[in-house]
Amino acid sequence: MVPSAVAERLADTQQAAFTTVPVDLGDRSYPIHIGSNLLQEGRKLADMITGSTALIVTNTTIAPLYLERCTEALKSAKPNLRVESVVLPDGEKHKSLEVLQQIYTRALELRLDRKTSFVALGGGVIGDMTGYAAASYQRGVNFVQVPTTVMATVDSSVGGKTGVNHPLGKNMIGAFYQPQGVLVDTSTLDTLPDRELASGLSEVIKYGLIHDTALFEWLEGNMQALLDRDEEALTYAIQQSCLNKARIVALDEREAGLRATLNLGHTFGHAIETWQGYGAWLHGEAVAVGTMMAAHMSVLQNWIEPSILDRTKKLLLQAKLPISPPPGMTPRDFMELMAVDKKAQDGGIRLILLKGPLGGCVITGDFSKEALQETLAEFCH
Repeated sequence: MVPSAVAERLADTQQAAFTTVPVDLGDRSYPIHIGSNLLQEGRKLADMITGSTALIVTNTTIAPLYLERCTEALKSAKPNLRVESVVLPDGEKHKSLEVLQQIYTRALELRLDRKTSFVALGGGVIGDMTGYAAASYQRGVNFVQVPTTVMATVDSSVGGKTGVNHPLGKNMIGAFYQPQGVLVDTSTLDTLPDRELASGLSEVIKYGLIHDTALFEWLEGNMQALLDRDEEALTYAIQQSCLNKARIVALDEREAGLRATLNLGHTFGHAIETWQGYGAWLHGEAVAVGTMMAAHMSVLQNWIEPSILDRTKKLLLQAKLPISPPPGMTPRDFMELMAVDKKAQDGGIRLILLKGPLGGCVITGDFSKEALQETLAEFCH
């Protein structure tokens, strides 16, 4: 199931029960450990903790499942470590400055100092909020990512993007702040709802479309295995995604150019999330629709062959992801919301679009406005 060429690429980082993908950022480099039951063992996580105190930040869904396991694993591996926790409400709608305050309040109540490590135990919302709290608490403390969703393992936990949403725009308040490390315990995905699993796969598909043709072709033959939670298939998809993300982050940490291509579909997708109200759709569901819209627009400009759009549509449908915006959303809604996207410059919309053969893309404001309007008209019903 795993191509031999990729196995060779990973061979030098493979150890008994886990794989390590390095994120190369000089003296701020860090590992991504990927394997089953890594949280149970505790040593890999404990090795990432600096200082004598850890604050685990999680939510009401994850806490009953993994908070005790994480706490006990840390205490067992590092007996002198003081482990505290704060449990936030679950959901994208709670990714706000108001809820962020709960992390600061808990840290201050416990009198945590600058040598504390914050541990993000959860999905992308918890990871983003914990990272931003770590970046700003006492002007910066260490933090570790322990993602528990496919979306977080393949995307948001890697690369140091942190932040919260604002009612007028998604992720408009935040900072680039790298973790000490990322621990991906694939066994935590066993409790992931099917809808969350599919949502994360939209980001895996993205990597295939914009940078990794071999991964896209592998997905075409193995999507059902991923939906069936085949351990080998899931581990491979996560490893490949992390390899792609780590390489891009190492080349463009602060999104000056290349890293922005990771936002394929996100400008359209963020507009959907903001229009509906955060949490109505999962992030990956909105990105899936955005990816379809970007691919459609790319075809209209003769930048890609129609077959790439067809293959993308088929793969998204196989993953049980939506391919059309929610009913009632208009072209005007899209235009107004995309104008406040983080990638907008000088009042103009910039989009990540596909160009050339499979695996090629560009970030540009130099696109056909007619193609954009035609795409919006095609998808808004």
